[in-house]
Amino acid sequence: SRQRYVLGDTAMQKMAQSHVFLSGIGGLGVEIGKLGNIYLKRHRCALTVHDTKHCTKWDLGINFFIHEDDVTSQRNRAEATLPRIAELNPYVHVAASTVPLDETTDLSFLKHYQCVILTEVSLLLQKKINDFCHAQQPPIKFISADVYGVCSRLFCDFGDEFEVLDTTGEEPKEIFISNITQSNPGIVTCLENHPHRLETGQFLTFREVNGMSCLNGSTHQITVVSPYSFSIGDTSEMEPYLHGGIAVQVKTPKMCYFERLEKQITNPLCLVADFSKPEAPLQIHVAMLALNHFQENFGRAPNIGCLQDAEEMQKIAMSISETLENKPQVNGDVVKWLSRTAQGFLPPLAAAVGGVASQEVLKAVTGKFSPLQQWLYIDVLDIVTPLEKVGSEEFLPRGDRYDALRACIGDSLCQKLHDLNVFLVGCGAIGCEMLKNFALLGVGTGQDKGLVTITDPDLIEKSNLNRQFLFRPHHIQNTYSDEFYTKQDVIVTALDNVEARRYIDSRCVANLRPLIDSGTMGTKGHTEVIVPHLTESYNSHRDPPEEEIPFCTLKSFPAAIEHTIQWARDKFESSFSHKPSLFNKFWQTYPSAEEVLQRIKSGESLEGCFHVIKTLSRRPRSWTQCVELARVKFEKYFSHKALQLLHSFPLDTRLKDGSLFWQSPKRPPFPVKFEFNDPLHYGFIVSTAKLFATVYCVPFTEKDLSEETILGIISSVKVPEFRPSNKVVQTDETARKPDHIPVSSEDERNAIFQLEKSILSNEALETDLQMKPISFEKDDDSNGHIDFVTAASNLRAKMYNIEPADRFKTKRIAGKIIPAIATATAAVSGLVALELIKVVGGYPADAYKNCFLNLAIPIMVFTETAEVRRTEIRNGISFTIWDRWTIYGKEDFTLLDFINAVREKYGIEPTMVVQGVKMLYVPVMPGHIKRLKLTMQKLVKPSADKKYVDLTVSFAPETDGEEDLPGPPVRYYFVQEDN
Repeated sequence: SRQRYVLGDTAMQKMAQSHVFLSGIGGLGVEIGKLGNIYLKRHRCALTVHDTKHCTKWDLGINFFIHEDDVTSQRNRAEATLPRIAELNPYVHVAASTVPLDETTDLSFLKHYQCVILTEVSLLLQKKINDFCHAQQPPIKFISADVYGVCSRLFCDFGDEFEVLDTTGEEPKEIFISNITQSNPGIVTCLENHPHRLETGQFLTFREVNGMSCLNGSTHQITVVSPYSFSIGDTSEMEPYLHGGIAVQVKTPKMCYFERLEKQITNPLCLVADFSKPEAPLQIHVAMLALNHFQENFGRAPNIGCLQDAEEMQKIAMSISETLENKPQVNGDVVKWLSRTAQGFLPPLAAAVGGVASQEVLKAVTGKFSPLQQWLYIDVLDIVTPLEKVGSEEFLPRGDRYDALRACIGDSLCQKLHDLNVFLVGCGAIGCEMLKNFALLGVGTGQDKGLVTITDPDLIEKSNLNRQFLFRPHHIQNTYSDEFYTKQDVIVTALDNVEARRYIDSRCVANLRPLIDSGTMGTKGHTEVIVPHLTESYNSHRDPPEEEIPFCTLKSFPAAIEHTIQWARDKFESSFSHKPSLFNKFWQTYPSAEEVLQRIKSGESLEGCFHVIKTLSRRPRSWTQCVELARVKFEKYFSHKALQLLHSFPLDTRLKDGSLFWQSPKRPPFPVKFEFNDPLHYGFIVSTAKLFATVYCVPFTEKDLSEETILGIISSVKVPEFRPSNKVVQTDETARKPDHIPVSSEDERNAIFQLEKSILSNEALETDLQMKPISFEKDDDSNGHIDFVTAASNLRAKMYNIEPADRFKTKRIAGKIIPAIATATAAVSGLVALELIKVVGGYPADAYKNCFLNLAIPIMVFTETAEVRRTEIRNGISFTIWDRWTIYGKEDFTLLDFINAVREKYGIEPTMVVQGVKMLYVPVMPGHIKRLKLTMQKLVKPSADKKYVDLTVSFAPETDGEEDLPGPPVRYYFVQEDN
């Protein structure tokens, strides 16, 4: 379901009929195969994995689906990985092929596939297969990808013309209109403080425009004028605009054009990922072509760390550069490091490229999102450049599973990874991918050191399985047993296959430890590296606050389906969770109704008493009463509410400036008349009655849910007549929901009467004083939670003439579901693991890279981390957010001793000392000078087990009249600690 929110049903259906061929099941191929099989669906789709090589010990460090016994028995790589790939998704038919694929192979068998992906294939064979695929009608979509050492490339060719149905995958924008000029061109202005975020050339259609009504239903191409306005062509002959109107973005197909591999080699079209090095893609293009030629000339890859081979590759690169149209400059460092590491393999780089490549496969078979045109190059020279002076013997193989990694980063860095202590927060999609990367890097596997600590208290849900590849159907809560698995339990078991030690505990990250943060939302993702003393901290910047829907909009003036869904979600919480919880809490405090009656009669005010007694007196005690209550709620929510608003604000109501009250974005409501045969009306009654029955512990049967039973009950319900109220309707958008609604004296008298009546009727017994609160659960379709929210939301939308939402969209909004897809999580986790290698190596600040990506468009943007800001105090004394000064005292240490100690140790004397919000020493405040003689123990008053206190100090400004200069936090230890 999380993937459906990313792709939509049309793309999912196209994927269900796709056939994909993948050749080369090494470290990169298995990443693409794993991801492709996760997001493909249903029995008609198929994935063929092809390989002619046998499993070796080398593969154990690059392919997480190859095990020791596969190496011992020399199994074919495709056959060894087949059952493990197939296990990820039972809906996909996965087959293995081991037939030779070379320049003599008849390629006609590829006609059965919509997409062909090649890894670990020679450039000559890539050209041949690409020509074959491009020549077919329709063209077979062609993708090739390679990772050699510290460089990678990805190439796409989807034929001469490839139609993209949706270039971005974003929801169509809806813009509320405040004005349209009668001019040429007509200028459309949005509501104040609501920027349109459109682009010139996009298309919009109009609806609900009053006055210039001929625009309604028409489509126009727009030109952006400002963030709040755009032009739509000639409106000078149209009727004058009056008010209202919504402009809705129209998704239009786009044609993309591709060239064959042969032509693109000489004139490549590259995606630039690092704008600080715009020349890098072409430089890597030349270097990797030189590597291909080296392999063709010598029948092997350059030897690890061999300078002679690097020089030979340099010559080849120089000659290749002359044959390319742009004659790009050869980067000697890129060629040298590619040559030195070409035999090696970086699993995290493969994860990142595999994620991007898998997304391109998805685009190829669905026509959804903008395809890569046509090359992507990613290098990690930042990792190897600091290793320039490391001896070549560090990179040579040792005969273990980490030889491929060692060839890239050297043995010392491998050992540091083995000895590393890592705390992984979250074992979701990125967490599973991270653990796979940790296993292939050997993180935490040292003999005497090393630890991977995982924390994630969530239970495994079915929706996890499409991207959290360590989990299987039998792990879902208690599908097959009474045992509940937490995510961390399963991961330990799953990673036994790659022999990685995993220990689970609940320890926290120690202070001043590097942090690598990452996240995804659909096809978007980000990574951020935080290194103490080098970069800004995680809290140095803040995300903008989420926009809240104004209380008055939710309560009375919804303008969009999101408003009605949130209203329905709030109604669920109020009726089935919050009120039952308060009811139970009240009766836990006051255990009998008689006691409560006695107290309120004596004039005592009991918090929440009125609402609790009201709930008790109206408590349904049978299924019939639950249905009756649901019917009454229908009338209250969807008829009386509309009538009350129209009573308070008739349709012709005008504001002080003469404009209509009911104009965009305010929509006048109209009462909904209950119709039993309307599925929406009936669905609301049934779902609401079921929830009331659950909350009030009323049993019901399947017969009770039959239409015949429900109709029999509803037909006899006496619905209260509407009586207008003079209550003030809140229209101020800045007003917040009141915490408490005042209770009148009449309400209090009524409460006494109702409680007396309940007691006399034996309806205030112990069992009556209990309810069963419900926690909203979006992923259990049998509980009726989403059914209620969907029905309530769409009925309210109908009342306000708002376009309704289907159950699937309602579930996403009400459940605050973040769309997710395995491709983005794999790419992000790979980028994180690459930065982890730099952290372990203690690299300088300029080596680290943050990344933002959107695989739908596609873009990948690498930026340098923000350097930590240093605050100057004076005389060369400065500090950063990472600094903390430390002072050790003793039992008789006075405040003056503390101030002197700071001056002696750090060269500057504090003029103010503060503990939290308590001012310990401010010279201008009365009596504070006398505090200088007091001991720190007496001033701070620490508890017996308190060893230190964190203080804030500031310093006198250089010029009188200026503010005091801030200082870093100072940790004062009450006694000198050993060591």
